[in-house]
Amino acid sequence: MYGRGVSTAPSSPSSPPPAPELFTWEFATDPYPAYAWLREHAPVHKATLPSGVEAWLVTRYADARQALADQRLSKNPAHHDEPAHAKGKTGIPGERKAELMTHLLNIDPPDHTRLRRLVSKAFTPRRVAEFAPRVQELTDRLIDDIISKQHSVEKGSADLIHEFAFPLPIYAICDLLGVPAEDQDDFRDWAGMMIRHGGGPRGGVARSVKKMRGYLLELIHKKREEPGEDLISGLIRASDHGEHLTENEAAAMAFILLFAGFETTVNLIGNGVYALLRNPEQRAVLQDSLAAGETGLLETGIEELLRYDGPVELATWRFATEALSIGGQDIPAGDPVLVVLAAADRDPARFAEPDTLDLARRDNQHLGYGHGIHYCLGAPLARLEGQTALATLLTRLPDLRLGADPTELRWRGGLIMRGLRTLPVEFSASHKIARN
Repeated sequence: MYGRGVSTAPSSPSSPPPAPELFTWEFATDPYPAYAWLREHAPVHKATLPSGVEAWLVTRYADARQALADQRLSKNPAHHDEPAHAKGKTGIPGERKAELMTHLLNIDPPDHTRLRRLVSKAFTPRRVAEFAPRVQELTDRLIDDIISKQHSVEKGSADLIHEFAFPLPIYAICDLLGVPAEDQDDFRDWAGMMIRHGGGPRGGVARSVKKMRGYLLELIHKKREEPGEDLISGLIRASDHGEHLTENEAAAMAFILLFAGFETTVNLIGNGVYALLRNPEQRAVLQDSLAAGETGLLETGIEELLRYDGPVELATWRFATEALSIGGQDIPAGDPVLVVLAAADRDPARFAEPDTLDLARRDNQHLGYGHGIHYCLGAPLARLEGQTALATLLTRLPDLRLGADPTELRWRGGLIMRGLRTLPVEFSASHKIARN
């Protein structure tokens, strides 16, 4: 969690000015000036994290892209002898439970190849396209709920995180996994506890993880008896046909897909709407495009929002399996490496005017969903949800506006994800018309 500033080693008289403080609450609000300093003066920078662990931060685009694809950087925490990592501190709540550790974010080939192959069928372009009507239905239902609860005849208001950006991907990933509709609100409660409190030692988080894992194991048993066309049934069928997927692997896979499949989309929608509200000219151009029935700007716009203020600030942990060099910096074997996606995607050496939001930006090979063999498996679904959410919001609530001063907003503390705690918005009563 963020807290007090974390200092680095003293600089010598000939070195640049001292590095800005990292991982403070002020840093969380706007980390980009600090990342700009690091890119210029210490692009591969050894920092002490709030947990006390030292790790290398990779901040330039070219170095980040290299590191994300370098298989000498292992995802397996066993390659680092720091107890905090041996216990699974990789940014995902509940990972200290050994039975939840075997998932795509913590393993290398050949196990990674095997498990990714089992899950990838759920995220093909065809499967995602087939899921589009359900995402639209969920989106409209949530906006209807926001509209229907308004009591003022002049002004409507909502917290767009908790009333829209959070439940949309939760219900979507539950549908994909095969969680029955009558149980999905339980998942919403459990996931809400984790997203509010992260991976800290709070009893509520531990209880939520335990309940979620217990439920998933029970659901796996039920799906084995009565399989459907959902993802969990698909994992079971693959297991039963010789792929050697253990029950713990299936539960861990379902858990990580649920967690990674919703929090990144929560942040994509929340950060994206916030960026559009802070850039009214870009928002107006997008609304005009949508009103004309065009989708091209929406598609490039989602990519730009992923680059400009994406949902994942730092890629999950990597560990050097041997001594290597990144950006001219020697990295000893065993050292942890964190690729700072947010810094790489604002690198002026790769992106023209990187601090400017340009929804029509072309050649936008951002790293918002990673790169290499660990590229985000659910990216097609997240893009679909992001596009649907933004297009529907801007069409049905066209005068959506911030309901609080930007200085009052708070960002969630944490090392991996970047997202707002709340996003108060307002809209005029004249637009509170439910869909047909």
